[in-house]
Amino acid sequence: MEQKKLGFGMMRLPLLDPNDPAGVDLMQTCRMVDTFLERGFSYFDTAYMYHGGKSENAVCQALVKRHPRDSYQLATKLPVTMLKQAEDMDRIFNDQLKKCGVEYFDYYLLHCMNAANYAIATRLDSFGFAMRKKKEGRIHRLGISYHDNAQLLDEVLAAHPEVEFVQLQLNYIDWDNANIQSRLCYEVCQKYKKPVIVMEPVKGGTLAAVPEEAKKLMEEYAPGMSPASWAIRFAASQKDVFMVLSGMSDYEQLLDNTGFMQEFHPLCEQETEIIQRVTDIINSSISIPCTGCRYCVDGCPQNIPLPQYFALYNQLKQFGEQSNARFYYGNLSRRFGKASDCIACGQCESHCPQHLKIIDFMKDTAEIFDQPKKN
Repeated sequence: MEQKKLGFGMMRLPLLDPNDPAGVDLMQTCRMVDTFLERGFSYFDTAYMYHGGKSENAVCQALVKRHPRDSYQLATKLPVTMLKQAEDMDRIFNDQLKKCGVEYFDYYLLHCMNAANYAIATRLDSFGFAMRKKKEGRIHRLGISYHDNAQLLDEVLAAHPEVEFVQLQLNYIDWDNANIQSRLCYEVCQKYKKPVIVMEPVKGGTLAAVPEEAKKLMEEYAPGMSPASWAIRFAASQKDVFMVLSGMSDYEQLLDNTGFMQEFHPLCEQETEIIQRVTDIINSSISIPCTGCRYCVDGCPQNIPLPQYFALYNQLKQFGEQSNARFYYGNLSRRFGKASDCIACGQCESHCPQHLKIIDFMKDTAEIFDQPKKN
């Protein structure tokens, strides 16, 4: 039987206390796991640090101890950002096997691969470590979860043909985003013939709560279908996407997601057009109307990637902390000047065809990204 395309992402499980991410509601999680399997789905995705380090334990209690090993596929990840020395990899991997209660992982990923973490993985030979575990039978398929630009992904896949699949942040609002580069990264995967697992298809839940105008378009075409269903189907409709992860936080979300994905139908042409209209509606609420032409970038004495920073500013304003905008800002600011490095020389404003007050916008961007967060 062909594997269904919906995976259970175990990073937003129901909680007993919303202020305690480690306090997983195990009873509700067990019910969700049981229904997920009963409806013919079998892929579960966790990670070492999810839920304050307790997600893998919850997987053991709700899934592994209660269901046959051949009834599901389990994926987890090596937390590259936590590695200090090579010995850490064996210690963490053995801990993961114990916490999950399994003898092997069907899928194992080097977690959160970006420029900084790729440097760590290269220095400690994390790819070699994972391949050794694969030869031992402890890993069946090796992949990476990726959070950076398409150029670096091309470099990683060229250097590491042993990578069998890539997990990407892919959703319709990030598809042509200049920073996240969902489409460009997806095209790199196609270039290297790497199947794709999608994470954040609903962008942390933000695409489940679209503006009323957008929601009306969806409802008129497909009454009763949730905005989340449109987002997940968009991701699942892309060629060579073999799994779409959904971080389901309660039983009702699970019923909704499994309901429309039991008999998956790719988006038709008219639905694709509606998605584009919804994208336009969401993007129309942007705070900084930068078109990304990049005329402002050449000659910047501080080497500041202004369009990318403005896009991240808009994301944070539109979608809040769930947008991961701060994470992507951190990626860029390691390689380029920060927003706060702007010296207000004005050369950017003289080149801007939109006549934006770039210096003022840079001050706003610096205030939101380079100042300590207020509690």
